[in-house]
Amino acid sequence: MAGHTEASILIDAPFELVWDMTNDVGNWTDLFTEYAVAEVIERDGDTVTFRLALHPDENGKVWSWVSQRRMDLANREVHAKRIETGPFEYMKIHWTYTQEQGGVRMVWKQDFHMKPTAPLDDNGMTNRINTNTPGQMKVIKERVEAAARAAAAR
Repeated sequence: MAGHTEASILIDAPFELVWDMTNDVGNWTDLFTEYAVAEVIERDGDTVTFRLALHPDENGKVWSWVSQRRMDLANREVHAKRIETGPFEYMKIHWTYTQEQGGVRMVWKQDFHMKPTAPLDDNGMTNRINTNTPGQMKVIKERVEAAARAAAAR
């Protein structure tokens, strides 16, 4: 069995701003509320390798991992995967950006499988992601839309 999640949000901002802000990994601590660290390790063209760390959990544990992200502006999509998988056998994420009336639809699809030794199984992680993602997307929407309003006011 494997886990799969899908979530989307409509962001009322120009595509270029949505793309730039959501793909500026080094500034993800300003875009997401869950990340305490977003460190770019290497850039190679449209591919970035980076380390993320969450804020400490209720037991004081800090979860950290290395991922790689390949941005495809021409197709308005991003493919990412964990390099240091931690409790996952694998974790792959596909982001798409579609222009719609009212803004840019950002969709995240995540496919993963948990290791047998992980603190959660696939169903547990699916529930955790499905609980967490809408909140993070809402924050991203608010922050990108605020940046769009500030740019329009200049």
